[in-house]
Amino acid sequence: MSAAAADVRIEPASWRRAADRRAVIAIRQTVFVEEQQVPVEIEIDGLDPDCRHLLAFDDTGEPVGTARMTGSGHIGRIAVLAEWRGRGVGARLVDAMIEIARQAGLDTVDLDSQVQAVGFYRKLGFALRGDEFMEAGIPHRNMYRSLAGAHGDPSDR
Repeated sequence: MSAAAADVRIEPASWRRAADRRAVIAIRQTVFVEEQQVPVEIEIDGLDPDCRHLLAFDDTGEPVGTARMTGSGHIGRIAVLAEWRGRGVGARLVDAMIEIARQAGLDTVDLDSQVQAVGFYRKLGFALRGDEFMEAGIPHRNMYRSLAGAHGDPSDR
């Protein structure tokens, strides 16, 4: 297995393509349902058919990460398999989603970060918005990023 995100290929995925859908679900099942104990009925929320999806593949073609974005620019379901965490795969997925949002003409993107991951998203230019809230028993914060050049509102950092 390769050691860096540079060895990972990020590709658009289609929910309508069975192989892509199976890969997305398998990664999210492992990360969210099995590791984080998110109930499957919360994880599979019915929004996927209308979202843009990405898959990250290792150098052997195995899927190692995924992310999705709604049409309004809400990025979510960012999941990277445990053995690939800390190698920049998540950042590459978020960067690719930001580029898709830019190409779609969106002015901002947002996401609901688990509180323990706020620092990760801050490094990617996201700023906090609103109060902490619980989702699937896990504390979260909403974060946003302007795509007009500035990286969010510095007063929120």
